[in-house]
Amino acid sequence: MAGLEAAFRATRDAGRKLLVPYITGGYPRWQDAVRACAANGADAVEIGIPFSDPVMDGPVIQAASHTALEGGATPAKILHEVPHLDVEIPLAVMTYYNLVHHPGPQRFAANLQRAGIAAAILPDLPLEESGPWCAAADAAEIETIMLAAPTAPDARLPLIADRARGFIYSVGLLGVTGERASLAETATDLAGRLKAITDKPVLVGVGVSDAVQAYQATRVADGVIQGASVVRRLMESGPDAVGDYVAEVRAAIDAD
Repeated sequence: MAGLEAAFRATRDAGRKLLVPYITGGYPRWQDAVRACAANGADAVEIGIPFSDPVMDGPVIQAASHTALEGGATPAKILHEVPHLDVEIPLAVMTYYNLVHHPGPQRFAANLQRAGIAAAILPDLPLEESGPWCAAADAAEIETIMLAAPTAPDARLPLIADRARGFIYSVGLLGVTGERASLAETATDLAGRLKAITDKPVLVGVGVSDAVQAYQATRVADGVIQGASVVRRLMESGPDAVGDYVAEVRAAIDAD
């Protein structure tokens, strides 16, 4: 399987926008949800490894993470399932640095590598403190996806872009994940600022809540990450509903 950034660059060069759904690992039938995403047009899937203090996650993903943790989900159990997913798209994990710090960066990166994970997102790890993790991740060929916030000054964005691997996560608005009635202006503003200073893929996440908003975001950005709107469908209606929604978003962002 190609690395995440290589795959994303190839897709972008072919004139196609990128779609990355988020699925909470350990939630009932999460494996089938990942497969449904892959079968319906996702370019990668972000697998959440639940943590008890998810500072970036809003109510929907918090609820899914709570259910997963109550059901006994652990990083080891989730990663054990990854090789059995049998999908042909790159997979990334999203979690919090406590779960990296506990085993240590080298061991955590090695665990991701053994599972076949291509990339990692650690939203509570600041750029200035990312050195030990990034060194371990680079050695294990795990691509570290860096986040850029709407409040980031122009001088900071090139530093984030330079350290980013895979893609740059352009945070659509200040606050936690969740569905909103409209796409925040900050989403396209920040994506445009990033596109102006880097050739790395730029994807908008946080607050991209439906197919229409995904289309709007991808008129500026290279793609979108969708979490709460995907996980809500998994919780309410199961993996088939996730697949239907991913197909809907795929059709929207592919429109001229």
